[in-house]
Amino acid sequence: MSGTLALLVGDSPAVWEDLGFAVDDGVAWTAGVAHVLGGEQKGIRAWSVADIDGIPYVEPPSLSGAKTGEDHPNGVTSLDHVVLATPDLERTIGALERAGYELRRRRDAGQTYERPLQQAFFRVGPTILEVIGTPGQQGDGVPRFFGLAFTVADLDATAAFLGDRLHPAKEAVQPGRRIATLDRAAGSTVAVAFMSS
Repeated sequence: MSGTLALLVGDSPAVWEDLGFAVDDGVAWTAGVAHVLGGEQKGIRAWSVADIDGIPYVEPPSLSGAKTGEDHPNGVTSLDHVVLATPDLERTIGALERAGYELRRRRDAGQTYERPLQQAFFRVGPTILEVIGTPGQQGDGVPRFFGLAFTVADLDATAAFLGDRLHPAKEAVQPGRRIATLDRAAGSTVAVAFMSS
């Protein structure tokens, strides 16, 4: 499945502009993904993929007149992946598969908060959806978006732009790549990371 993906993000356009994103009419575009900014609720609240395990839906913005190919001063070129945390990993994986999304792979990620964590990866439009949860857990509730990881042209240049708002880079899970996370004090209500290409 391909096409534009929209994510409703509870940060103001001013916050993302300060972080070096080009914002056009309240939307930051990154290679086929529309980050629709604003609202009073924090975090990533909805997406433009309907009827999957109770995740709220948002109508994607019109492409008419949108500057979808703008360069971002922070060096972002695309959304590498979006992370979705679920209380019931098998239920969410099943819902995605029934909706036509193929499970690309699963990975054991070790212990997190004294619980085993597993990742499941899907291609959703122009990006990767990383679903995380505890194997065998059958919790109630709707999955929630946890964070965004962006690909940048030059991670060192991004670090220079963001300064002390960005934590030092470390080796990413993907061989040959590095990743740096945005400090919570930077102003975004979303967990944000930047990755080398």
